[in-house]
Parts: sequence; C-alpha cells; structure tokens
Amino acid sequence: MTNWNEAVERECHILVELALREDLGGRVDCTTSALVDPRVQGSAAFVARKNGVVCGVEVAKVVCRKYSDQLSIQTLVADGQRVKTDETIAVIKGSASAILVVERTCLNFLGRLSGIASLTSEFVTRVAGTNAKIFDTRKTTPAFRHLEKYAVRCGGGQNHRFGLFDAILIKDNHLAFAAASVTAEQSIEWAVSKAREWIADHQQELPMGLQTIVQIEVDDLQQLERALVLPIDIVLLDNMSVADIVQAVKLRNTIQPSIELEISGGVNLDSVRDFASTGVERISVGAITHSAINFDIGLDWEVQ
Repeated sequence: MTNWNEAVERECHILVELALREDLGGRVDCTTSALVDPRVQGSAAFVARKNGVVCGVEVAKVVCRKYSDQLSIQTLVADGQRVKTDETIAVIKGSASAILVVERTCLNFLGRLSGIASLTSEFVTRVAGTNAKIFDTRKTTPAFRHLEKYAVRCGGGQNHRFGLFDAILIKDNHLAFAAASVTAEQSIEWAVSKAREWIADHQQELPMGLQTIVQIEVDDLQQLERALVLPIDIVLLDNMSVADIVQAVKLRNTIQPSIELEISGGVNLDSVRDFASTGVERISVGAITHSAINFDIGLDWEVQ
C-alpha cells in the first residue's frame, strides 16, 4: 500500500462524499429502510469474480468510515495484490442495513480501480525483460486522476506528468502555433528555447523548479534529429512505426544517449511487446485509464 499518499487520500474523501450523496440523495435508502431492521447485525465479503489485480480496498475503508461508525472492514488483500476467482478481498461487518447502503459505492470504486490496475498489469507483463516501462497519460476521468493514477501504480505502471502544472510537454499543436512566429523548420528550436526561459523565470512556482522536465513530441526522424541536440529530457515519438522507432533509438544513442525516448499512439496489448523491444525507455498508454473494463467483484453475505 506504499502507493497511497496524502494527495490520494484527500481526493478519495471528496469523491466518497459525492458518491454517497448521489446514491442517497441526502435522504435514505428506501428499500433497505423498508425491509431491514436497523438493529440486525451482519457480515459480508467482497469477492473477486475473476483473476486480476485489486485496487480500491483503501477507498472502501473510507466509504465505511464516512457512512457509519457501526461498520468495520477487515482486508485480506491489499491494493496492488493479485487475486484469483472466488478469492475474498475484504470482509465488512456491522449493521446489516449500513452494509447494504455502502455496497454499491464500495463496488463501484473497487471495480473501476481494479480494472485499471489489472489492465496496467497486463501491459507491464507484456514488456517484462525489456528496457521499457509503461506510463499513463492525462486521459483520466475528470476529478478521478489521483485515484486512477494510484491504480496505475498498483498495477505496476508509472505515472506521467500529473497535470499541466508539473512538466512541459511541447506537442504538435504547440509547434503549429509557434509556426505563426517562426518558420516550421525553426519551431522546435524556438519552442524549447522559450520553454527553458520560462522555467528559469518561474522556477519558484514549479514543483521541480529548474529540474522541471521538458519533453517534445515529434512525428518523424527529421524532427527527432533536430530535437536531440536541444536541452530536453524526453522525446515523444508520436504514432511512429516499429521500423522508424528502431532508427530513432539508433539516432538517439549516437547523438544524445541521455535523452529518453517515449512511444505514444498505436499501442495495444498485441503490439506493445514489439514497441518495447526497440530499446525505448517509456511507452505511454492512454487505454489503461480511459478504456479499462470494470473488474467484476461481488458482495456475498456470510452465513451467521
């Protein structure tokens, strides 16, 4: 659970409050109130319905604490651990009516985050033994970024920049805008120079100060060759073929070996191994957050 931190905890509390409010409407659970005596106690287990990597147990704890002091939760599997079909993840005990109220909220968080962690883990497994690491992107559910990036870490992936505030990534649209001030051939040099000047002038406002990462996106080998002689940290190779990426790695190794190369675009579970085998250091995959399938977890009453 080393991936959990203060920022994740803070966002978690906000989202859990919103989730409980939208489910209860600030009022009651009509069905449970009608059918279940509030004095009755119960015990139920969160059970995996398939194999995968669990994430969201810590969130389930927050849900239980926020809703009722009559609930306790015992975790048998920590976030980031693998489970098999029918394995118990956690057991929730206390007021039976309270268990029924929090059931769906807990399962929604567990299912979403475990889906991301499990898909990330599949990508990480596919590149094992290569020099490449799997990174996420900013293609996250609005307001869920801390939790979804936490899930990526639980699945063995790495976090790219968190937002727009903590790194510079000069993309094609930035270069297209720059072309209004300089020629297309000068746009890369102009953009990197302006970025470095801006960092120097605003270092006090930046989380990493003068060490703020500067990354630039290129579309072809000619742009890459121009970028490699500039003061940058990472080059993003956008939608390049495996053959071109092999040439890109050779160019990088010859001109400036300290610059890392990142692949983006066209990466899926079938192709990621081929991309990783080119020798790049980073592969960013938006799909691990925006296209992860909900992980199937159920809540089963335990026999009393």
